[in-house]
Amino acid sequence: MTHQSIPSLDDRITGSLLGAAVGDALGGPVEGYTPEQIVERHGGRVTGIVGPWNGTDWRTARPIAPYHKGDGHVTDDTLMTHALIRVYEKVRDHLDAYAVAEHLVPELMDRTVWIPELEAEALPLQRIFLAEKWIVTRLHYGHADPREAGTGNIVNCGAAMYMAPVGLVNAANPPAAYAEALDIAGAHQSSYGREAAGVFAAAVAAACVPGATPGSVVEAALSLAKDGTRAAIEAVAETAAAHRDFETALAPLRRAVAPFDSVGPDYRRPSLDARRPSRLHAIEELPIALGMLLVGEGDYRRTVLGAVNYGRDCDSIATMAGAISGALHGESAVPAEWAKQVAEASRLDLHAPAAALARVTHEVFLRDVRRREAHASAYAALTGGTSR
Repeated sequence: MTHQSIPSLDDRITGSLLGAAVGDALGGPVEGYTPEQIVERHGGRVTGIVGPWNGTDWRTARPIAPYHKGDGHVTDDTLMTHALIRVYEKVRDHLDAYAVAEHLVPELMDRTVWIPELEAEALPLQRIFLAEKWIVTRLHYGHADPREAGTGNIVNCGAAMYMAPVGLVNAANPPAAYAEALDIAGAHQSSYGREAAGVFAAAVAAACVPGATPGSVVEAALSLAKDGTRAAIEAVAETAAAHRDFETALAPLRRAVAPFDSVGPDYRRPSLDARRPSRLHAIEELPIALGMLLVGEGDYRRTVLGAVNYGRDCDSIATMAGAISGALHGESAVPAEWAKQVAEASRLDLHAPAAALARVTHEVFLRDVRRREAHASAYAALTGGTSR
């Protein structure tokens, strides 16, 4: 790779956030189904943006979730990602659990935004899932310590799905991304749900390292991941190594992650042990996203379409896979026609959040430099200028 071909940081930030949103929109309409059901419904694998699973009956087909998924509409994954970016815009520094209480909660319950799936201006709180509404319940109404508020919530991918901005603010520094995401996610999740948030942020940060590859991203994730999350990523990565076509990888990857996934074989009828804290389990979404990254060799289309056609919680899988692939290669990796269609259908400017986060990222890096210089100066004074 020549120096000229290495994407800039701003380009990687744009690619990651566009990649996440497009993956989210592609996966939304087939979320919750199996690969076999997807083929039956669409007459083959999904190769681009498709309409709602139930066609024009989307409003009434599933009363518990009357959302217009499909036609390029993003879901709560993107809404939460953009909300977190707005928190970074306000704080203009690293975030912690208290930033969730002081800034993210008001974003969810006080600010109306366009909700594509509702086709209306509404509060994000009116769209997000119960595991995300937990943040408002615990922090706004329950006044819990933000660092511990996630304890007791159902353990799922809710915190991990919107942590790409943390990886981008800590670009090329996976350990820092991991630590910051764990702190932030303490207000939202516990156990392997919180762990996945840290590891996903680290993977995005690792994808920003010049010369990074899918393999180096997975290595960085494994160097930080703990317990069941690490074991699940290892198992999926080992299986993914034998495949370069997502079609042949779909069933093997599911078998690889199944021992660690507490939801069980029927995604819509979770097992009795589903989403409970455990040191042995992992969320399914992150290991599969990394697996598809390896199968697709980092190529955006192959990686994200593999994630989409996996089914189950594929909007979040494709969000994570898209964020990592976009960070690896920059905006040009994300098909422009998909990005345009998603932006128009969702009535969102997908470039504005990226530009805003890029500005904050540069400011935070300069703050970090000054903090490191102050620490180095203090250390030199304490040691008489000697190094050990």
